[in-house]
Amino acid sequence: MRSQLSSMSLLGKTLLSTSIALTALFAITGWIVQDNAIRATSLSLEEEVQASFHAYDSLWRSRAERLASLSLVLSRMSDVRAAFSTRDEATIKDSAKELWTQISREDAVFLVTDPRGKVIASLGGLLDSELQDNLLVVRAAEAKFPEQASGFMMSGGHLYQIVVTPVYVQASGGPGLLNVLVAGYAVDERVAKEFKDAAGGSEFLFRSGGRMVASTLDRSLAQQIESSKAPAQGLQRIQAGGVEYTMLGTPLLDVQDQTIGQLYILRSFASARQHIMTLRRNIILIWLLAVLVGLGLTYGLARRVLGPVQELDRGAAEVARGNFAYRVPVKSDDELGRLAQAFNAMCASIQDGRQELIRRERISTIGRLSTSIVHDLRNPLAAIYGGAEMLIDGELSAPQVQRLAGNIYRSSRRMQELLQELVDVGKGTSHPSEVCRLRDIVSAAYEVYADAAEAQSVAVRMDVPDSIELPLERARMERVFLNLIDNALGAMPEGGSLEIAAETSDKTVVVKVQDTGSGIAPQILPILFQPFVTGGKKNGVGLGLALSHQTVLDHGGELWADAEVAMGARFFIKLPL
Repeated sequence: MRSQLSSMSLLGKTLLSTSIALTALFAITGWIVQDNAIRATSLSLEEEVQASFHAYDSLWRSRAERLASLSLVLSRMSDVRAAFSTRDEATIKDSAKELWTQISREDAVFLVTDPRGKVIASLGGLLDSELQDNLLVVRAAEAKFPEQASGFMMSGGHLYQIVVTPVYVQASGGPGLLNVLVAGYAVDERVAKEFKDAAGGSEFLFRSGGRMVASTLDRSLAQQIESSKAPAQGLQRIQAGGVEYTMLGTPLLDVQDQTIGQLYILRSFASARQHIMTLRRNIILIWLLAVLVGLGLTYGLARRVLGPVQELDRGAAEVARGNFAYRVPVKSDDELGRLAQAFNAMCASIQDGRQELIRRERISTIGRLSTSIVHDLRNPLAAIYGGAEMLIDGELSAPQVQRLAGNIYRSSRRMQELLQELVDVGKGTSHPSEVCRLRDIVSAAYEVYADAAEAQSVAVRMDVPDSIELPLERARMERVFLNLIDNALGAMPEGGSLEIAAETSDKTVVVKVQDTGSGIAPQILPILFQPFVTGGKKNGVGLGLALSHQTVLDHGGELWADAEVAMGARFFIKLPL
């Protein structure tokens, strides 16, 4: 993964980081907004449920007060009291007829009982058989007489909201309880719907006697909520029918303030969830739009910024290839423009410095090459000078003159070969090869340094079979062995041994040149065959091995130094047969 990112373009990295940043920003923002929306919705639903309860309580109290006021008016009317004294139902109904007309519009039940709770007359409503006999609620309300008592009552499997009003008459011993008025409403589906409309859409569920009495919910859904064993009061959340509700429970009290049931007010999260889903969808759409716009703006800005950077990258690549004349176009006056100007100034400075360095290196090379030529020509010139001096100053015999003339000829030819070889190396040209015996080339090179080896007490052993023949440029290859032998003798001023051996293998011949001298310094071993690298040899300029290496390469072979030799130096020359 890291390698893939590292190989990605800078533009791709910019777009990727922008999209990740925008996604993370909107994800965090969306989560915060959604969480706050859910919290606000939950709080709003709880407040709505509380408001629904207050609306229900206000409506319930209003209905109870209406019943109480009407009952109280009836109880204080003298003609009604006189009619109640007759205990005749028809007389009672006729006496309260005017008031009953108003009460009947509320679909209320109105009962007249004796102080023991026995029903004397009923003035309205659909009465259960149990309401036409004895009412235990009358005796339960005696503790609050002469005040009115209100609450809920269960009778015949139905739930009623009632107000119990005592009717007193003045007797010789003081006020006496004459009758009791029981007025109320049946709590059914219609009443539950009235509460729902008054509460702004909250659902109502009345429960008493261990079962549901009335509800505005679907029956199956109401049964699920009923079976959830919700507490009698307090706020909570429940799941029913795949929908989440906020529910407020409140107890239903009888005339003795005892709990005989529960009222549950519910508010669905369905609408809130729909709003949250809409909010989430809008956030996603806004995120997509923001990502597209952000990527577009980022792409445009990145192209504007990365264009000069790419130009600088190409310029750096050109400079790395040695093209110091390359210049980066300057397209602005900002930081990138100033960077391009600085890059161009750097290239110009490098180009000028490089040209100056080349000029100085050429002068130094000419000086070193001159020194090398002088060094290489010193021995042939000395032989010519000495031979000519002997010819001029001495009385020599014909054989001696012949020998000196031969030495002068060979030395002058050697000088010519050296100069021609330097010219050929400079021009990169070569001469045709000829089949030579390898031993003859090695012997010719050794003969030049035979006297020096003997003077330094260096024992030389040659083990080159006469049968080894191969195509070579004789003069150039002879110079290779001259350089190797000269370097070996230079490393053994106090004596030692030099071994030159050759053996064939497959289609190649490998020549080993090994001495017992001071060896090769480790710091120059990696650059041993580069020009002008020398290990401290007297009068050495570091061209011998470089030229020898090039000569062997021109013959299709290899020249290398053994880095693991225990003592001295060991060179190998590998040539094709």
